[in-house]
Amino acid sequence: MNRLYNALQLKRLYQLKQLGVKYIPMVEKRIPSQPSLPNDLKLLERIVSQCQLCALSKTRTKTVFGEGDPQAKLMFVGEGPGAQEDISGRPFVGRAGDVLTKMIENAIEIPRGDVYITNIVKCRPPKNRTPKPEEAFTCLPYLMKQIEIIGPKIIVALGATAYHYLTGDKSGITKVRGEIIDMGSYKLVPTYHPSYLLRNPSAKKESYQDLLKIKRLLCEN
Repeated sequence: MNRLYNALQLKRLYQLKQLGVKYIPMVEKRIPSQPSLPNDLKLLERIVSQCQLCALSKTRTKTVFGEGDPQAKLMFVGEGPGAQEDISGRPFVGRAGDVLTKMIENAIEIPRGDVYITNIVKCRPPKNRTPKPEEAFTCLPYLMKQIEIIGPKIIVALGATAYHYLTGDKSGITKVRGEIIDMGSYKLVPTYHPSYLLRNPSAKKESYQDLLKIKRLLCEN
């Protein structure tokens, strides 16, 4: 419970910082100490590779930190690594990765290497299940720090899980997909996860519309 509480508090502090809120410590209240994370992507990746803060660390093969342009204007956030990602240590390298690459290169028309790709959790949940809240909240400070360091102008939330943990909103992805949400330092656009598109090809048309909106937004920024 302490780990979950600390992760939740650190998530809130990072979100407030992104909105320009300054933290002023109050002597009257005892604020739990928070882990200090570096302002360097490589050092942060090293910390993540050694992380054992939740149960996912016991079943992983490799951590999957993220990859792409460390100064990318466009960032994609998925749910968590799958089996092939767990082996390779890279995000979105399986069938869903092929779909994501086509989404980026064919619809948005930029190279995959020009964006940054990561996930809510950095270790594979067993049997590709949805991350549990304690796992996601424990890992969120790493993601928030990635966002802070990279400074993207647009973040694409791939699927309901990514959208939920980035916004706190539990709305279904079919309800919110394609919306442009102002998160302060960046715009958030939720759309379908590539795995969902593999299972539901009929949703590709809606996804394509979202991607065209992201392309236009990217040109404006």
